[in-house]
Amino acid sequence: MKTRISTVEEFEKLVNEEHDFLFIKHSLTCPVSLAAFDEYHLFVEANSTIPTYYLYVQEDRPLSTYIADTYGVKHESPQALHFKNGEVIWNASHWKITNRSLTEALIG
Repeated sequence: MKTRISTVEEFEKLVNEEHDFLFIKHSLTCPVSLAAFDEYHLFVEANSTIPTYYLYVQEDRPLSTYIADTYGVKHESPQALHFKNGEVIWNASHWKITNRSLTEALIG
């Protein structure tokens, strides 16, 4: 399952309702981000029961900034964030976002 989240309000609802999920910050203009987003899609196809969400950095900048400021994780793009119980417990950026790294972080 993958769903786009665009607003702070949607994200806060997500954090309150989902206790364990993957969140991706994706740039629509960056080739590195496109490669990471492709890896994310591979992960989702193989792990369809894991809740995953994403935003488009250019279109959802207020939410991207809110996540960085609220959770103390420096903004990067692309960026993968594993949230558990309202905290970021793992994150990766750029070429470190692979199907393998996502699998290791979320499944073990």
